[in-house]
Amino acid sequence: MPSKTKSILLFLTMLLSPAVYAQQANNYVIINKTDSEQDIITKAANVTPAPRQLRWQELEFTAFLHFGMNTFTNREWGDGKEDPKLFNPTHLDAAQWVRTCKEAGIKQVILTAKHHDGFCLWPSKYTEHSVKNSPWKDGKGDVVKEVADACHQQGIGFGIYLSPWDRNNPDYGDTEKYNAYFLNQLTELLSNYGKVDEVWFDGANGEGPNGKKPVYHFNEWYALIRKLQPGAVIAIMGPDVRWVGTETGYGRESEWSVVPANNLDQLTVTANSQHDITFKPQGDMTGNDLGSRDKIKNAKGLVWYPAEADVSIRPGWFYHDEQNDKVKSPEKLMDIYYNSAGKNCVLLLNIPPDKEGLINESDIKALQGWKKLRDDIFKENLLKGATVKCANGINLKAILDDNYNTWFTTRGKDSSSVIALDLKAPKTFDLLLLQENISIGQRVEKFTLEYWNGKDWAKVTEGTTIGYKRLLRFPAITADKVRLRIESSRLNPAISTVGLYKQAGI
Repeated sequence: MPSKTKSILLFLTMLLSPAVYAQQANNYVIINKTDSEQDIITKAANVTPAPRQLRWQELEFTAFLHFGMNTFTNREWGDGKEDPKLFNPTHLDAAQWVRTCKEAGIKQVILTAKHHDGFCLWPSKYTEHSVKNSPWKDGKGDVVKEVADACHQQGIGFGIYLSPWDRNNPDYGDTEKYNAYFLNQLTELLSNYGKVDEVWFDGANGEGPNGKKPVYHFNEWYALIRKLQPGAVIAIMGPDVRWVGTETGYGRESEWSVVPANNLDQLTVTANSQHDITFKPQGDMTGNDLGSRDKIKNAKGLVWYPAEADVSIRPGWFYHDEQNDKVKSPEKLMDIYYNSAGKNCVLLLNIPPDKEGLINESDIKALQGWKKLRDDIFKENLLKGATVKCANGINLKAILDDNYNTWFTTRGKDSSSVIALDLKAPKTFDLLLLQENISIGQRVEKFTLEYWNGKDWAKVTEGTTIGYKRLLRFPAITADKVRLRIESSRLNPAISTVGLYKQAGI
């Protein structure tokens, strides 16, 4: 083992408390120069999510709430020169925002506490450009508190977006002064609003009044979050969750959560944080292939770094009256769901409140229609009651027991398998659902679904990765026997769920 790698491991072992080390260490691994290709595959198969990452993945889809000064200026990006008196939502009802999301099946929301214009939705002590100088509630309102309270009362997750770019702050452009300001605001948001489940940054970085761009001290930001809200995932410009690469809501055909982390020798472990990794993997995180064998074979390290796919329910991210008739239809939202949550991503759907401070009726109708489509499609797994057979399988019943925490696997070192399912009567289906138990790892590299046509086994559909969830649509098939062939897997597969469904009206 190279001396540099040894020193990294020793440093980590010394700094991390035994309990935390045991809980967190499996979400990354160091690759040694002496590791064979099979050694690397074995290591990749055993990288697993940290507890906060697993909780986040199980949400499947979350909501963004873009609300702020842009809502009242009818803009997407403000310049920071807006008069705070423009902010005056007459009927703001954060409970309605959260209730609307929850009724649509959304389990967590992220509020734009501050966008690029620098206007703060809470009465920050560090700027005058905030709700405290608006006419809303005579300057005594706090949108962040109202949303946080509504989330906690209604039992869904709460997250914040704090824009790194601030077009109002006079110190923006001065690296040291601005990072101190940012840390102060981050401390306010992480200390005064109860549990925070996600902190969301983008990389927005413009020139300040001095004509310079500040250098963001991301590692200091991460360390503060780990200290104040250790259960929160840090997303996009952070170590826990990566951006899928587009704002369409569509993921890749092969979406690996285990990807190279070639800057592992530069990671920073801060003793005053929660003793956790605070690095962000560098390099291209938006390409078509991030984690195949070809991509990981030359990596210095591997890390669990799953994808979030973001999209707005409207053409814009903030509310605009003229877009009320351009809200995405339930069918379009369903297609996005298939291509995000159904491709091992978490969908982040933006739902912007209007100028009155309410989720608009156009958005509510679309969300209700989308929820009904999902309920109708997934109300019955057509494999329920099927007989399951597999020559080299263990725990066969697990794939149909509706318990994600149980899983099918194979004996010995078998990394391929054929799972045969007898439906006992012909049924018509056009949608396949597969889940791996990612607490064991993401392992499947190739699979095929086949059906018995009376003479031969015929292919229905095929895919590469599964991850937390995979959904594949295909022309309707009627059959009473199907089989799932796991053709390639990194070590033994861990299949939690197999489901067949019929889409309504298709």
